[in-house]
Amino acid sequence: MTETLRQLATLLRDRDELDARMAALTRRSARTGDIGEFIAAQVFDITLADTTIQPGYDGTFRTGSLAGRTVNVKTYGDAFTGLDISPHHCDFYLILSGPARPPAAVRHHRWRISAAYLLDSRRLLETLKARGVKIGIATSIRRGDLERAQVFPTSGADAPIRLTPEQTALLSLFT
Repeated sequence: MTETLRQLATLLRDRDELDARMAALTRRSARTGDIGEFIAAQVFDITLADTTIQPGYDGTFRTGSLAGRTVNVKTYGDAFTGLDISPHHCDFYLILSGPARPPAAVRHHRWRISAAYLLDSRRLLETLKARGVKIGIATSIRRGDLERAQVFPTSGADAPIRLTPEQTALLSLFT
């Protein structure tokens, strides 16, 4: 047991060093959400808010058809497990998601982006309220709602934007 704790302590120090390097690179914390926001800002040309704890949205699109619109970036291991919907307004939810969750026996889930979804928040809330869905933490989203709003790796029928080849290539770095 003592050797296991020593190994764990060493691994945690190694992870701490990697987290510090990522934080220095992004000028944000190495938490999953902050890394997702950094990636989204680079790929989707988003100006991030000055603070990572601003209520409602994480930033504003700078260019394109969504210029000036606010966005709340969510990074999940699996978007199909539910979406945290804030009581504060934003124009869009941008979800960066890993693949569907593997069986419960798997203890490590590799960090990656296998899909991105861009949902119009007004439209999403109208749809969810019409269904009688409780809005808040881990709000239940139907697979079809996400698939229609998918922007990566392919575009869904209701996707508000189409990614450029460069944006697709940048997100592919994390698959």
